[in-house]
Amino acid sequence: QVHLVETGGGLVQAGGSLRLSCAATGTIFGVMGFGVMGWYRQAPGKQRELVATITGGGKTNYADAVKSRFTISRDNAKNTVYLQMNSLKPEDTAVYYCRAIKYDNTDAYWGQGTQVTVSS
Repeated sequence: QVHLVETGGGLVQAGGSLRLSCAATGTIFGVMGFGVMGWYRQAPGKQRELVATITGGGKTNYADAVKSRFTISRDNAKNTVYLQMNSLKPEDTAVYYCRAIKYDNTDAYWGQGTQVTVSS
């Protein structure tokens, strides 16, 4: 059983920074681990949306709204993915979810979410 545990959310003023972490625990798939890992967010009354993804080889993809402000990275040895968020805006307020896809694309996992609140 695989569990994703997110940490690092909180309350920050506009213009501030936060760093989210998502660590996979439980039965990891040997050295193959995960393929694409990523971060999504869901604001009140809105659908969940992609924030950023990163492949096992380090190729990244970002939503236009966060490009140049957010940076996704990962540590494959630790099965952990990070999201560095700078220049935060009130519109970044949301619950942020981590997602990880098994290396052979046969399964996908979600974390429980961590709240990020940006005050103006």
